[in-house]
Amino acid sequence: MRLALGLSYRGNAYFGWQSQPGGRTVQDRLEAALSRFADRPLRTVCAGRTDTGVHALNQVIHLDTGIEREPFSWVRGTNRYLPDDIAVQWCRPVGDGFHARNSARGRRYAYLLLESAVRPAIEVGAVGWVFRPLDAEAMRAAAAHLIGEHDFSAFRSAECQAASPVKTLRRIEIVRRGAYWRFEFEASAFLHHMVRNLMGCLLAVGQGARAPQWLAEVLAGRDRRLAAPTFAPDGLYFLGPHYDAGLDLPERTPAFDWLP
Repeated sequence: MRLALGLSYRGNAYFGWQSQPGGRTVQDRLEAALSRFADRPLRTVCAGRTDTGVHALNQVIHLDTGIEREPFSWVRGTNRYLPDDIAVQWCRPVGDGFHARNSARGRRYAYLLLESAVRPAIEVGAVGWVFRPLDAEAMRAAAAHLIGEHDFSAFRSAECQAASPVKTLRRIEIVRRGAYWRFEFEASAFLHHMVRNLMGCLLAVGQGARAPQWLAEVLAGRDRRLAAPTFAPDGLYFLGPHYDAGLDLPERTPAFDWLP
């Protein structure tokens, strides 16, 4: 039997999603908890690997098991063995053809940013920070150059293992609420560090260091050295993947109502 599970986590304490020898990753903690609950080793596949310090609201994973238990038992039983900053949110049986990564039709990220003369304290680790004022219209004009199918090599890390740098960026939405900005990105898929590299460039425009047209030049140059430095991971949230509606998998968790 194949199961799909939705997972939320705060990434500050972990070296990203993917399993590592030291065991300090979200995948390692989740698989250890699942294995204790099931009383046998279990392996998982995720919809989108997150980096060190990056959070997730609805990370989707799948696993195969011969154990038959009610979906709510997988949620509550697994959460019993997870640390406080990781929690399974839902569980659904799926067909053998479902794959958490390959079945996804798109993925969404949000970046939360504090604009303030003073660094964050209460929300430290949960938001990015800039102290210079930002120009919303300049950033939106710059973002418009990125929409569509492009070669995003200029925003790809040297460690990226994606087979192709060509992705379709469907939407960038930039809104402000008080001192906080929310940048939301939706694409067919993302390259390693792509959102954080886009953030670095958008903020260079927003702070007046670059003109909006510069982002089109960076994109066309296909050279990572042309872009701004990679921005901090603190405010980056993987909102989760999109699947065919017929699968009837949740696309929201309670944390969506908490995130500004």
